[in-house]
Amino acid sequence: MFAATIAVTAALAALLAYAAIRKLSHEPSVVASYARVGVPERRLNLLAAILIAGAAGALAGLVWAPLGIAAGACLVLYFALAVGAHVRFHDLAHIGPPIVLLMRAAAALALRLLTG
Repeated sequence: MFAATIAVTAALAALLAYAAIRKLSHEPSVVASYARVGVPERRLNLLAAILIAGAAGALAGLVWAPLGIAAGACLVLYFALAVGAHVRFHDLAHIGPPIVLLMRAAAALALRLLTG
């Protein structure tokens, strides 16, 4: 089961890194996407830093379980809030990616809890 924990966590970390890079790009489409849910452009770097910290924590948590559990719980909260923002701002057409990342973060957390 630990092999599954490694695979799910590594895939999640890769997706988080990709999402962070997109935020750091400040491309107009990215800025517009976040503006739809009330996030100003000046916050994109902070959100990217949170994702990078989450990815690093999840990966380091493969070695030290408490860190992986904490990172996983924080990522679940982050993406639950992202889903909530999409619902609040009636942006349901773009709710898919945060839901997928929420499910992946929850899976990584559950696996880390089981293999702790």
